[in-house]
Amino acid sequence: MDGAGSNLAPRTRRAPKRVLPGFKLTLGYTLFYLSVIVLIPLSALIFKTFTLTWDQFVLAVTSPRVMASYRLTFGASLIAATVNAVFGLLVAWVLVRYTFPGKKIIDALVDLPFALPTAVAGISLTALLASNGWIGSLLEPYGVQLAFNRNGVVIALIFIGLPFVVRTVQPVLEDAEKELEEAATCLGATRLQTFWHVIFPTIAPALLTGFAMAFARAIGEYGSVIFIAGNMPMISEITPLIIIGKLEQYDYAGATAVAVVLLVISFILLLVINALQAWQRRRNGASS
Repeated sequence: MDGAGSNLAPRTRRAPKRVLPGFKLTLGYTLFYLSVIVLIPLSALIFKTFTLTWDQFVLAVTSPRVMASYRLTFGASLIAATVNAVFGLLVAWVLVRYTFPGKKIIDALVDLPFALPTAVAGISLTALLASNGWIGSLLEPYGVQLAFNRNGVVIALIFIGLPFVVRTVQPVLEDAEKELEEAATCLGATRLQTFWHVIFPTIAPALLTGFAMAFARAIGEYGSVIFIAGNMPMISEITPLIIIGKLEQYDYAGATAVAVVLLVISFILLLVINALQAWQRRRNGASS
């Protein structure tokens, strides 16, 4: 009996072998790496700001010139992100739903703003849209100026933000169930009704995520904007240029104060992006 009983005793399960070391070691390395690369530099930024009194901080971040740069930076970023949300969805739709010659080339061109240095993008847009450029020279006789003003800032931000929307919406469109669209068509729904009631609710979280990512990216853009903006104080001067100007004047505390404002806003946008992504995962899990 003892032998039989021992044979019937439950065997202890061995823990599955992991490719990477245990949780504590990997978590410790993760926190160390993030601290060295992200947290310590940002902490230095905040600590440098503490050298200012509260009145000095408020004066540095709310001066008329800085406030004008806020309005331009956030306003142009919002416009650019909205335009990218509309046309980025259109580009993603064409790449997913249609087959045509040169499709792979166009698909690769979407990622060009990721790979292209921002300074090169700014110079290219300036050469194209200036009054003596290919497009600018055609619009100049009609009094339309796209370079060296606020219009140039918006165009540059549209250029660098488009891939965020396309690459966020594209995989969701690829995974969308076409059977639901066919069922809606069979039930008599028009194309607009099918898109609004069937397709759009599926891609809305991804579209909002792409919009938020394009908006956050545009807030901190510098290289592609300074060449085409004109950089006129109170008119076409962006906030990152204000920070660079303060650094050149050795006003490090003032530069870090303005940078902290952008840091806080960017962090809030990242929280919004993470919340949208979590919402998208919950919707996908519920639909499956």
